[in-house]
This record gives sequence, structure tokens and C-alpha cells, in this order.
Amino acid sequence: MLVWEDDVRTPPNPAQRPAPEAELGLRTVTPSPLQTATAAVASTPSSASADASAASSVFAKSTRRVNVADKRIINGQTDVNQLVPFKYKWAWEKYLATCANHWMPQEVNMSRDIALWKDPNGLSEDERRIIKRNLGFFVTADSLAANNIVLGTYRHITAPECRQFLLRQAFEEAIHTHAYQYIVESLGLDESEIFNAYNEVQSIRDKDEFLIPFIDAIMNPGFKTGSLQNDQTLLKSLIVFACLMEGLFFYVGFTQILAMGRQNKMTGAAEQYQYILRDESMHCNFGIDLINQIKLENPQLWTTEFKAEIRALFEKAVDLEYRYAEDTMPRGVLGLNASMFKGYLRYIANRRATQIGLDALFPNEENPFPWMSEMIDLKKERNFFETRVIEYQSGGALSWD
Repeated sequence: MLVWEDDVRTPPNPAQRPAPEAELGLRTVTPSPLQTATAAVASTPSSASADASAASSVFAKSTRRVNVADKRIINGQTDVNQLVPFKYKWAWEKYLATCANHWMPQEVNMSRDIALWKDPNGLSEDERRIIKRNLGFFVTADSLAANNIVLGTYRHITAPECRQFLLRQAFEEAIHTHAYQYIVESLGLDESEIFNAYNEVQSIRDKDEFLIPFIDAIMNPGFKTGSLQNDQTLLKSLIVFACLMEGLFFYVGFTQILAMGRQNKMTGAAEQYQYILRDESMHCNFGIDLINQIKLENPQLWTTEFKAEIRALFEKAVDLEYRYAEDTMPRGVLGLNASMFKGYLRYIANRRATQIGLDALFPNEENPFPWMSEMIDLKKERNFFETRVIEYQSGGALSWD
């Protein structure tokens, strides 16, 4: 059985692996950092010229056949337009796995959710708060992730197998944004309230503001890898997005909505969240493999000082996500309370840390939500969600009752 904390992946060749090491706070706002960052990139004339220059450089290198041994994740000198021969076959296999997991939001029936939401006695105010807070965070979070990939990470990765996965990942982030919009539209929520939550709700804004600097750094048209400092900047950005955004900041929301689904509430939304959870687990694990491969090829980046900085970022992220749990759950609901998430987030942080070669930050933490470990196994949840699709597969491979 596939469980969320397991590696949703085919591991790289062991020889390629690095050695283990070892409150509702509304406020009047100015334009958000996300708006500022994205607008800055879009309006920078040098961005287009920089990309054109990069493309020209790529073609200039394509005069000889690619030697597998010359391929590198970053700072590679081989032609990025030549997918094969493969060096990082694990990246290609992950790309194929994500393609097999294709789904679309409109395939999910939202009629029961709509009826429940419209029923004044259908959900408690605390449950409605959770749903709106969740959507308020996620409707922009996946757009932020996509911008980070398309405008930042992709430019700096020189292994075409890994670029192929990143393209698919960016598309899946668009599907996730579509899914949250589909839920908002189906329930008839106030779009202005939901889509501006990242500006107006402190616990959401704090998480986004934590992430923004790591997007800004690698989206800057003048940023180029090749120096120790810049390569560490890129590696840090990859760790923040794989381990802390997709691998930590999403899990309070996932747990809350899936807990509703387990109580036969908001089952359409819960089904979509389950699909998204599976996607994000694969994104996280790809990112971890990417990080580890960069470490292997560039051991000089993994300094004592760098590791200490990463550990501090992990601790800050756990604190921010726990504050979000407190904001979304000021009282106990669904058999959950905010304090339960403290141990859960520490448990997840430990796993993410050890996956990239750091020691556990919070020793002896255990998973207080063992049922979450079963949620990626979509077959197991079929009867509960009462869906028609038996397997989470692409259109040609769907099995029907």
C-alpha cells in the first residue's frame, strides 16, 4: 500500500544518492509581496532578453552529441533540448507516473457539498471557517508554486529529464488552482473574500511572506547559477518549496478537509483534496531527489553554515504552520484541535529533514493522525467517498463500475 510519507517514486541508483548525514486578523494592506514580485518580473524588459540569451546559448552548445557523463542538474553544458540519452532516469519515471495520475476537477460531483453548504444546519461555523480558510490559502498557493517553477526553477535546471517533470508539475499546479476555484464556484462563496485571503488573513499572509524571498531570488532575470553563493541560493529555494511549502505548509489543510470527508461531509471537496495530496506528495519527493542529486554533484554547497540555515528555516516553517492551525481551529472540531497539529508538524518536519540528509529537528515525535497515511491509496477510500472512479488514472486507463 502506498502511504503519504513513503517515497512516491522510483529511487535513484544508490550510487547517485548523497551519503546520509549523516485569528482572523484582517488588515488594510498595500499590494502583497506576491503581486509585487510577479509584476516586477512581468514588467522587466531585461527578462525577455535574458531568456533569449539563454536560448541562444543552449543552441550554441548543440553542435555535438550529448555524452551522458556530461549531464548535470545545474550548471550543465550539454544541450537541454536533447531529452535522451537519460542520465536521471528516476526523473523520467516520475514524469510518467504523474502523467498516469491525470485528473480534472469537473469529474468530481459536488452536488452533496452544495446541498450541505446551503443547509443552515449542515455545517457548524467552525467547519465553515475551516473550509474558507483552506480555500483562502490554497487558491493562491498553487499559483505561487507554478510561478516559482515557470519563472524561476525551470531556467536554472539543466537536466532535460528534470525539466520534463517540472513542466508536468507546473500543469498540475494549474489543475489544483482550478480545483479550488471549482469548489469556490460550486459553493457560491464570495470570490473576493476567498481570493484576497492571502492579503487579508494574517496567518495566510505570513506563510506567503515567508516564501516570497525564495521566489524573488531565483526569478530575478539577472540571477545566474555558477558561483557558490548563487548555487546555494538555488538549493535553498528548492528545499523551501519541496520540503516546506509542498511538504509541510499544505498538511494542516489536507488533514482538516480529509477529516471532514471521513465524517461524510464535503465529500466532493475531500475527493479533490485527496487527488491533490497525491500529486503534491509526488512533487515533494521529486524535489527531494533533485535536492539530493544537486548535493551529490556539488558537495561544496552542503556546508555546516548552510545546514544550520536550513534547520532554522524548518523551525520557522513549523511555527508558521502551527499558527495557521490555531487560526483555522480556534476551538476543537472534527475530533481535532490545534494542539494536535504541533506534534504532527514536527513529525513531518523530521521526515523532510532526514530525507535531505539533516538530523531530525524534533526527536521522538510520532504521527497523531495515522489515518492520513492511508489517504493516498485511493482504492481504499472508494466506498467512503462513493465515487465511480475505481483508480486514480488517466482517461484511457480509467475503470468504471
